[in-house]
Amino acid sequence: MENKEVQGKDIALIAYLTLVGLIIAFVMNSDKKYEFSNFHIKQSLGIAVTGFALGLIGIIPVLGWLVSILGVFLLFYMWIMGLINAINGKQVAVPVLGQKYNEWFKNL
Repeated sequence: MENKEVQGKDIALIAYLTLVGLIIAFVMNSDKKYEFSNFHIKQSLGIAVTGFALGLIGIIPVLGWLVSILGVFLLFYMWIMGLINAINGKQVAVPVLGQKYNEWFKNL
C-alpha cells in the first residue's frame, strides 16, 4: 500500500513540472489511475488552461495587459500551492479556482 501512494505522489509531482510533465503524468496515470495523482493532474491541467486563457486576455491592449499581469501572479501562487500540496502528500485544491478545476475535469 505504501508503494502505491509513493508512485501516485511521484506522478502528481511530475504533473506540475511544465506542460510536458503534465502530459507525461497523464500518460503514466492512464493505466494505473491513482486517485492522488489524478487529483493533482486535474489541478495542474486547470492551471495550464487558466494560463492559456490569460495569454489570450493579454492580447487585449491596456486592460487585458493589466488583467494578464495580475493573473500571472495569482497563477504562480496557485502553482506553488499545488506543488507544495503534492510534495506533502495532501489532496487539497489550489486556492481560488481549485474546486472549479475538479468540477470541470471530473470525467478525466
